[in-house]
Amino acid sequence: MTATASPTQVNGSAPPRRLPVMGDWRPIEFDSPAEKPKVEAAAPAEPAPSETMPPAPDPVAEAEAAAIRARTEAEVEARRRQAKAEAQATLIKAREEAEKQRLANRRAAMALEEKEAAHLTKLAAENAEREEIERKAAEARKAHEAEQAAEEQRAESVAEADEKWRQYAIRFAVVCGIVALPVQMAAFYNKDALWMLAAPLMLEGGAWVVHRGAAAAAANSRPTWHYRAIVWLLAFIAAGINLYHGLHAFDPGTAIGTAFASIAGPGVWDLHENGRIRKRDGKQTRRERKAAEKAAKRIAAEEAAEKAAADKAAAEAAKQLAEDRKKLFSKVWEHAVKLAADYGETGVTEAIWKQAKIDVEGAPPGESADVIRMRNAAEARVEAARQNKPVNTLNKAKSAQVNQQVPPRSRRGHVGGPKARGVRRPNDSQKYSSGARNQMSIAAKSGLRKEAK
Repeated sequence: MTATASPTQVNGSAPPRRLPVMGDWRPIEFDSPAEKPKVEAAAPAEPAPSETMPPAPDPVAEAEAAAIRARTEAEVEARRRQAKAEAQATLIKAREEAEKQRLANRRAAMALEEKEAAHLTKLAAENAEREEIERKAAEARKAHEAEQAAEEQRAESVAEADEKWRQYAIRFAVVCGIVALPVQMAAFYNKDALWMLAAPLMLEGGAWVVHRGAAAAAANSRPTWHYRAIVWLLAFIAAGINLYHGLHAFDPGTAIGTAFASIAGPGVWDLHENGRIRKRDGKQTRRERKAAEKAAKRIAAEEAAEKAAADKAAAEAAKQLAEDRKKLFSKVWEHAVKLAADYGETGVTEAIWKQAKIDVEGAPPGESADVIRMRNAAEARVEAARQNKPVNTLNKAKSAQVNQQVPPRSRRGHVGGPKARGVRRPNDSQKYSSGARNQMSIAAKSGLRKEAK
């Protein structure tokens, strides 16, 4: 009897134990039928009536059953583990989704809070601005109302003062007339010519009538000087009569007092009318004229100082510009100095500098050969950056050769070239160098290979 190898383990557990082999191993088939053992059929022995035989076990069935059980257990375990892994993955994914949703909600909430804060800030700023505008408007309105009130109060004060001044002037004129008339009436009294008593009334009344004419002329914006001259003439006549008669009939005090009364009454009223006329015409007082003259002198001095400072700054700027041009464009500057002397100018003007720049460098100010080359190079770099190509490739593309100078292709013309080939004749153009011919040969061969593909 031979021993068998140790059983293998399936899914971590040993398979069901198999029945041991009883006897030697023998092949099922033999080389010849003669070598097959002859098994004689023996008559089945009938069991004894008293013996009960259990059914013989089937090793193959048991092995298959054990294999099925092991396979089933393995599948169940695999499914269980897979389900567990899927459940864990689903849980992890759900947690991740929940975390993502939480973060998204948080970001949305933060964005909403930020928008609300920005909105509140904007509203606060707008409210503050509106309040500031309203406050300034209220202050301006109050200031305007206060100014209007002050103006009204000032106008009322002026009107009240004018009215008082008018009343006082009238009263004073009446008093002066009462003082002056008796002496004049005594001077003109004659018992044989009583009608001469009307002469003082004519003098004093004439002065006041002419005063009313001056007031009417002032109201109509007409000249008043001749009215006022007549008033003063009548006043001086009345004063002379009072002075003469007072000295001869009375004492000097009476003469001087009545003469003064004849002049003072019309004079005070003329001062009142003169002030009213000047106010109407908007004439300034002496103090106002002096203040205006002083302000005009100050403004003129400031303007002169500003003009002097501006002229000085312009002169310094022109001097610095001349030094810079002389340093940076020495040849152009030398030629410009010659042109200025030729044109009779004391300095290099802008027109002379422009002409000198064109004469020396062949371009107006702001242009030169170096500037043009630099601009072209910069434009080429920008164009290459836009097309995502090197600068040298871009230059070759701009000055590329056409089909007439390369070997012919299988089709007529070229997409980027003329529709038909031109006719070339010998010596109609300069011959290419050997390097150029080699490069054209390489380009032609490369093009043919690309077309062949």
